[in-house]
Amino acid sequence: MALPDAENECSVGEGGESDVIVTTCVLGGFSESGETRALISSLPEVHGDTVTSESTTQRFLVIMNRYQEQPHLLDPHLEWMLNMILDYVRSEKSPPSLVHLGFKFLYIICKVRGYKIFMQLYPHEVADVQPVLDLLSRQDPKDSETWETRYMLLLWLSMTCLIPFDLSRLDGHLESDGGKAREPTMDRILAIAKFYLVVSDTPRDAASVLVSKFMTRPDVKQKRLGDFLDWSLTTISQTNDQSMRDIMVLDGALQSLAKLFKHGKRDDLLQYAPTILQCLEQKCLAESSQAMLRKLGVKLIQRLGLTLLKPRLAAWRYQRGSRSLAANLSMSQSATITDVTPDVDTQEQEEDYDIPEEVETVIEYLLVGLKDKETIVRWSAAKGIGRVTGRLPQELADEVVGSLLDCFSFQETDNAWHGGCLALAELGRRGLLLPSRLNDVVPLIIKSLTYEEKRGACSVGSNVRDAACYVCWSFARAYEPTELQPFVTQISSALLITAVFDRNVNCRRAASAAFQENVGRQGTFPHGIDILTAADYYAVGNLNNCYLNISVYVASFPEYTNAMIDHLIAMKINHWDGAIRELATKALHNLTPQAPDYMATTVLPQLLPMAVGIDLHSRHGAILACAEITHALYKLGLQTNRTVVDMISSECVDALKHIHRMLHDRKQYRGFGGELIRPAMCSLIEKLSLSKMPFKNDPVITEWQWLIDDTIKNLHLVSSGASGAKDGIMVAVVSALSALCEEYYHDRAGQADSQMQDVLVSQYIEGLQSPQMLTRCGSALALGCLPRFMIHSKLKQIFEGLQHMCTVSQKEGTFTEARRDAVRAIAHSPDSALCPENVAKVYGTLLESMNDYTTDSRGDVGAWVREAAMTSLMDVTTLVVSSAPEILSPDLVNCMMCCLAQQAAEKIDRYRAHAGSIFLRLLHSTEPAVPHIPHREELLHIFPAETTTSLNWNAPSQAFPYITQLLGLPQYQYHTLLGLTVSVGGITESTVHFSSQSLFDYLKGIQENNDALAQFGNTLLSIFKDNLRNERLTIPFLKMLNQMLANSCFEIFTTQENHQFCLDLLALCKEFKKSRDISKLRACIAVFCGLIQFQGEVRKKVLSQLLMLLCHSFPVIRKTTASQMYEMLLTYDDVIDPEVLDDVMTLLSDTNWESDLATVRPHRNQLCDWLGVPRPQVVAKQNPVQVS
Repeated sequence: MALPDAENECSVGEGGESDVIVTTCVLGGFSESGETRALISSLPEVHGDTVTSESTTQRFLVIMNRYQEQPHLLDPHLEWMLNMILDYVRSEKSPPSLVHLGFKFLYIICKVRGYKIFMQLYPHEVADVQPVLDLLSRQDPKDSETWETRYMLLLWLSMTCLIPFDLSRLDGHLESDGGKAREPTMDRILAIAKFYLVVSDTPRDAASVLVSKFMTRPDVKQKRLGDFLDWSLTTISQTNDQSMRDIMVLDGALQSLAKLFKHGKRDDLLQYAPTILQCLEQKCLAESSQAMLRKLGVKLIQRLGLTLLKPRLAAWRYQRGSRSLAANLSMSQSATITDVTPDVDTQEQEEDYDIPEEVETVIEYLLVGLKDKETIVRWSAAKGIGRVTGRLPQELADEVVGSLLDCFSFQETDNAWHGGCLALAELGRRGLLLPSRLNDVVPLIIKSLTYEEKRGACSVGSNVRDAACYVCWSFARAYEPTELQPFVTQISSALLITAVFDRNVNCRRAASAAFQENVGRQGTFPHGIDILTAADYYAVGNLNNCYLNISVYVASFPEYTNAMIDHLIAMKINHWDGAIRELATKALHNLTPQAPDYMATTVLPQLLPMAVGIDLHSRHGAILACAEITHALYKLGLQTNRTVVDMISSECVDALKHIHRMLHDRKQYRGFGGELIRPAMCSLIEKLSLSKMPFKNDPVITEWQWLIDDTIKNLHLVSSGASGAKDGIMVAVVSALSALCEEYYHDRAGQADSQMQDVLVSQYIEGLQSPQMLTRCGSALALGCLPRFMIHSKLKQIFEGLQHMCTVSQKEGTFTEARRDAVRAIAHSPDSALCPENVAKVYGTLLESMNDYTTDSRGDVGAWVREAAMTSLMDVTTLVVSSAPEILSPDLVNCMMCCLAQQAAEKIDRYRAHAGSIFLRLLHSTEPAVPHIPHREELLHIFPAETTTSLNWNAPSQAFPYITQLLGLPQYQYHTLLGLTVSVGGITESTVHFSSQSLFDYLKGIQENNDALAQFGNTLLSIFKDNLRNERLTIPFLKMLNQMLANSCFEIFTTQENHQFCLDLLALCKEFKKSRDISKLRACIAVFCGLIQFQGEVRKKVLSQLLMLLCHSFPVIRKTTASQMYEMLLTYDDVIDPEVLDDVMTLLSDTNWESDLATVRPHRNQLCDWLGVPRPQVVAKQNPVQVS
């Protein structure tokens, strides 16, 4: 039964359960048969119209493409689809466009099901030969629109060639009515085949199929085979692969020969094989620049090799049971043993014949093909090796295997390794790799599973590892468990290492699949079922999950623990990808509890020399690994009351201490290497401090402090392209400083070392004034991370430094990132730091930062500061409420909640969501509750508890209907409307749509409430007055105002003459008429046109402003004004006297307002007279008085 359409879709992503993913990817049957029948039936109606025929074809293509991965589901329906279309094709009444459309549909079906299956359904009786030939003869080979017709006709002709009658019987009398001899059918077909073999489009492929069917007919091969082969060889010899035309000709000739030698009888073709082989040798196709020609060369040469060898199954091959599961289950053990060991006499008889010399050439060519740079050539060569080896005697086959193993040399490229793996898998799959060879093969496969070769900034080898997994998969199916038993430990460990630690997701999944196959087929892999449940095909898709979780589970089985640790040390901590190195060190941290003694006594001593070695990547990974392992050992020691020093040797402790000194003496903190080594060393400092290493009062502490300070001071020297690297270094430095202070800068009483305290605090406060932005950032974060005892008695000094940097740099519009980090640092103060004396200043600084709208070439960079300020406000408020809620004044809470409401109404999704989530968290905070929140009850009604999880603030469609409800709360109205201004007047379509819709819904709800509308109008005017000179808000405000006026939001005010709201609004808008900003002037014109709906003297004033703009110095403004006035008069037809309306409209539309001012001013004055508005007077500029 077919699944419904919704269930047929394959779900994408890693979130779903694996069994669900498998189920939904599988289709149950051809569920669209009804629609398909309707589409085919509609072809006679749609073929004449290009639009309808294209849409019908596209729909048919969509339906068929769903079955690309399960084309067998179409099999029961292919016949009726073919017959329906052929009815149109065969009908004499069908116009050419219908025939071509029918063949296009046939091609779509053929493409999905495959031509080998589909062409068998074509009718192939004697009566079909001439019609198909005639139809094909009438086609235009140069018509690029109808190539599907020619392709399908050639396939059909291929099937008609299978009729079991001599073609000469079809010719009858060859003389035609005109007395000229007609061409025999055989010659016609041959001519068509030759013609289409050298065309440049897809019918060339179908022509090669035609040749393979036609030339193997008994009557044709007697008369035409030799001539055709001569023509093919001549064609091959006379072309080269330099011109596109010659490449197509070569492609067709080689394809036809390959298919001919595949389908032809050996006895017919054997005599020609050496000649063709010689021609190909001279052609040197292996050196061609065209991958397709090289692949066809390999394909043809392997077919020649198979022709030269007798067709037989090698009696010496290794056989494991039967291919049939039922036969396997019913087969007795004795039968299996008999089947595996062939009869000696039979074996001798089979091998008693001569192997032609040319076979050596074939094998050599195929072995070279295994090293080709293109995968398609290597794959074809690998299959060729398998096929040819299967017909060789055992001794020669073993020589082929020996030559094949030469591919696995480290002098060879990754291409050779990949080709070798593919060939080994083919040999194993065919039983041609005898168990005696496994001792040589398995070690090479183990190496291939971890093969990686660095090339510049990346590496190659993922295809080799993937192919090695395929080898392991094929071996699982090829050999009895007893044969693979000696290699189980090696193969299982190598597969699991690849499945868990490989960088490439395809390799991890391939290894997981190969491991699963071995568990199922062999049954000898240790803990196979348990591991498979944790490391299945889908689980290994996530790299972090593999390194940090799955690896721990797999390593819990002792058979795999040391192998996994050794692989991480040998291959991953020195990996070229920094992310892999870091994950590997975290994995070592997680694996330490599985083998603590091995880590302490073997791994750590291995890593310490690498940590001061020559190779940069190894040094970086080793330092991080030492840090992680030491910290893991410390955490283990806590459980057994042992220190780290008790667990690792004194030599290791000294080596850890001296890493910094050696790196410093070698100047390895400089340059590009320093960008990696500095954060790694900071990580080491942090972990050694957390591990309570006995270095108190040791000179190394001073050296470590120097490294931290020097890194903060010189962070700006890190290469500019690595912004992420700078952030990573900053985080590492701050973490190291915090841990170092916590462990080594206090005395036994828990008090700070006063000298270090004075030095560090003054140094970092001084760094806040640095001309380098990153030094300011580092200093701010350093002050924020100092432990409580380090800032004791220095709190006022630190707060003042941070506040000063925030306020001064904000006014200058510089050091945005430093302000962000200073705001973060303020929130990191300990709970005892805030008191009635400083709480107002702290909140004042954070609230001021909420209004940071600095922009530069990167955009709204002030948003970083606003986001940090919102987070810090939440942290500080939570801290104060839990320790001393009485110091929070209502004014502070009111300002905080209003500012958050404003941010929650703004246009950038990310920051709106951040503000909204913090607003709700503070509102619904209960342990303890935040005091003095204005309108708490109304807010809880608007935002019930479930909105904290269900409301998606990122989606404008969900957020704005909630946030606009705050407009009804007097305390929040101003700030909410201020935030909505940039959303409603913005440029993002979805944000503008949903914010304006929500705003208008609110205004419609208060239309009957004069007081509420008046209050809203006053708030609107207040925002306008406060932000007249704010470039960020003026244009969005005017756009929002225009939308309000266009939607009649102030209709009540229009009924009163000279309403104060309109007068004030007009007065404020007049401020912009001297602006030189075209966008602002355009927005202002739209508002003036909206204000025309107000009655009284204000209407005359508005008209006066518009008429003045008709003579603005900018032509585009004059044109815009005229256009907007024309639309205004159409909308508000009561504005002017109906007697002059037509004249005014005509003048506005017919005048070229972009002409010079002298031309347009009389027209403007005429409008003034018609509209009853005084003509504006030109004010002459007064020249300054010349003082003699």
